[in-house]
Amino acid sequence: METKYNNFKKSSSGKMVIMKPVVSKLYCSAAEAGMLVRRRPHAVNGGGFVVTDCKQNVVFRIDGCGVLGARGELVLRDGDGDELLLIQRKGGIVQALSIHNKWRGYSYNFQGYQKPVFTLRDPKTSCFPKTGSIRISIEPCSTDNCFFEIRGYFPDRSCSIIDSAGNTIAQIGVSEEVKELKASGDFYHVIIKPGVDKAFIFGVIAVLDYIYGESTRC
Repeated sequence: METKYNNFKKSSSGKMVIMKPVVSKLYCSAAEAGMLVRRRPHAVNGGGFVVTDCKQNVVFRIDGCGVLGARGELVLRDGDGDELLLIQRKGGIVQALSIHNKWRGYSYNFQGYQKPVFTLRDPKTSCFPKTGSIRISIEPCSTDNCFFEIRGYFPDRSCSIIDSAGNTIAQIGVSEEVKELKASGDFYHVIIKPGVDKAFIFGVIAVLDYIYGESTRC
């Protein structure tokens, strides 16, 4: 049976997005990818979520504070359980005085050393109750296409990640079947455009999940 998506739009060109890999080229594909996100059981507070492909193979696992035992920290793993990204919320006096919360994602080189690959900034609610944009930048910035923005509202499962040229590189939504079951909090789809690093996308989604107090947060 064909799945129908709510508020999903096809790109006008269908061309591959010109974007360098953020985590690894292993997670970039030549075809558009549809992924299913499944929240871990509610009994595990802060347990995170699991990402599967169209064949129901586990592609990524995201561990939250209920698994890691630390608040403001997330880990994205591949299907075998190997760590791909460590994501941390920055702290300290400078951050406390800032009008934004700042998150940093670190991948690992072939020697196992951490290297920063993206930064996400979300406005503090006391400064921008609802109007502030969540913005992401990738590191190092060697092309024009290294700045991104979240449009829409993640808790409604209706939002997109937009690049600096205005292209939608990933879209979050809910299938009609899941919507009818009223289970959109536990299951939703992510459509990722060709050429986009899927590990990067789910690193960003993990932070959104935490910001809005969902499956990764205790």
